[in-house]
Formats: sequence, structure tokens, C-alpha cells
Amino acid sequence: MIEEMDALDQNNTWTLVNLPTNKKAIGCKWLFTIKINPDGSLARLKAHLVAKGYAQVYGMDYSEAFSPGAKMSSGESGKVCRLRKSLYGLKKSPRAWFGKFNTVVTEFGLRRSSYDHSAYFASSAADRILLVVYVDDIVITGSDRNEIQRKGIYLSQRKYCLDVLRDYRMIEAKNCDAPMIPNGKLGAHEGDLLEEPEKYRRIVGKLNYLTITRPDIAFPVSVVSQFMSSPRTSHWEAVYHILKYLKGAPGRGILYQNNGHHTLQGFTDADYNGDPTSRRSTTGYCILVGGNLVSWKSKKQTIHIANNPVFHERTKHIEVDCHFTREKLEDGTIATPHVRSGEQLADVFTKALPGSRISYICNKLGMINIYAPA
Repeated sequence: MIEEMDALDQNNTWTLVNLPTNKKAIGCKWLFTIKINPDGSLARLKAHLVAKGYAQVYGMDYSEAFSPGAKMSSGESGKVCRLRKSLYGLKKSPRAWFGKFNTVVTEFGLRRSSYDHSAYFASSAADRILLVVYVDDIVITGSDRNEIQRKGIYLSQRKYCLDVLRDYRMIEAKNCDAPMIPNGKLGAHEGDLLEEPEKYRRIVGKLNYLTITRPDIAFPVSVVSQFMSSPRTSHWEAVYHILKYLKGAPGRGILYQNNGHHTLQGFTDADYNGDPTSRRSTTGYCILVGGNLVSWKSKKQTIHIANNPVFHERTKHIEVDCHFTREKLEDGTIATPHVRSGEQLADVFTKALPGSRISYICNKLGMINIYAPA
């Protein structure tokens, strides 16, 4: 806490002033976090002083020149901290941080992407630098072979996966080779209602976060996510089946590497009336650039467009996309070759597959487990 206060003071974050008339100071509180090393060991304990930004009123607090400050629990009576710089928790803090960050990186010669404003790049005849920022986390890479490994970039949530398994006492459980029983279906009314549905929602939420680097569980997690309002015992068993699968390879992730080309490939698939309750189909797709997986999804199809005329008015833009795609097909920019069923990588996003089939598709998608014994 002393460290945090010293840092705020050295940064000239605030100055003590009298509370203006008819103004109400915004409170603050301490937020304590535990920083963990990649191997799970304790790195350090950290404290943040954060403002109670939820108490700010638009047009009264964060649109005026006077920045709301944090109440002082002790000190001179009637004095408050008038902020000179942003503090964690305030409504404008993220915008202020990104504005400062944007100014600094552009001064270093990086340009912001017009397609994704969180991505920056700089290039010359010999080198290239790419930077991506997510809130205050920054990833930077470049083409300098002396500074980066040649094997590629590996994305994995191994520690998070192990933490989930540990929280639900699945570390010692017997693993299985598929996240869902092959060709299995889940109905909305199978089994008894759970006495504590919030536990089900909590674990499904954690599994959803895990799908960021685990496309192999995207479909089963999409299925169990459909029963959040009234989960039953059969749905809970399906969740535990996913955990048993994760137990077999918690360190599996996605490897991004230079495959010597920049070919854009897309695979898409849909089952037919796959949902036993609603009879709706599930659509899945994956997109690869240079042989590297960059986007994927497993989603139950909508029925609104077919039944509601209002939605037709809102989907006219789809016609533009269709005409654009048709033009690119005609001039040869896009090709739609026949894909044999055995090579359809989108299968993993639309149906429950056996373990051998999942392993094959994972290999094609660039998913490996660098923690597995050699």
C-alpha cells in the first residue's frame, strides 16, 4: 500500500484542494491482487488504489474540468484530492490511458491499423514490427530473426485450465479422449433440476473463457451454455465430461508459425436439425491465414429472420456481402474447391466427434501440447 501511495505521489496524480461548493467527492477503495508466475509460484503481492467510478454521473462529473477525487480517510478537514491524472476505476481512465498510449507509440513511428484500432505496425524494407494492446497488456513481435525464436508463437492457458480442474477436484480424475460423447445429444428437460444452478453457470463461464485458446471444446461448451437458465443433472454431467477431456491435455494450445505462405482458407459446416428440442441447426466455421488459425465459432442458427419481417429490413446489408462474394468467385479471387468429409475441419464446431477425429482436426488447426512428454 505504501508502495502504491508513493507511486501515485511521484506521478503527481492529485493535489489537495478544498471541496468545491455543491460537489460530492467520489470515494475510493483498496484492491489487492496476487501476481502469479507462469509456473504457478507467487511472484508478488500488489495493491491498487481505485476510485469508485460507478458513483460518477455523466454530464456532472466526468464531462467537467474538475475531476472528481478520492475521499481522504484522514487529513485536513474539508480537503479532497483534485485529480491531475487518471486513477483506476474512473469512467474516463481507459480512454485517457489509450489516448496517452496512442500518442507515445505513434511518436515512435508506429501506425494504427484501420481495421483494428488496438493493433499498430511499422515496416521498412528489411524489418516489420507488430504491436497489439488489450487494455494495459501489450504484445509485440517483429521480423528480426536474431530477436525472436523461429518456431513461432504458442498460445496456451495451461495454468488457468489446471486451476479450473483443481477448483472442481478433477486433477486426479480419469481423463477421456473426447469432450463430449460421440454423436451425443443434450435435451432441455433431461434429468432433475440442479439445486444450485449458480455453480453450473460459474463453471460454464470459466469454460467459455478457456475456448479462447481451445477451439477443440468450442462446440461442447456452446451446447452446455444453452441451459444456463434451468440446468439439470444431465447438463452437469456433460460439463464434467468436458473437464475430464481437459484433464488429458491441459496444456494444449495453438501454435502460430511461418509456413512460407499467406493463403487464406475458410472451412464452414452446419448440422441439420441438430438440437433435439428446438430443431435448430448449429453452424461452425474456422479461418486460417498462412496455415494458422485466426478465427473460429460454433453457434446455433437463428430463426428470427425467417419468422419476423422486421428482421428482413435489418439484414439488407447481407445482400451486399453476397453480391461482393459472388463477384470475387466469378473473377477467381475466391475459390470453393470440393472438401472431402474427412478433411472438413469445421466438423469439430458442429458435432460431437470421437477422440481420434478430434486429434486429427486439432493437428490440422495447429493445436499442439508442448507440455506433453516427448
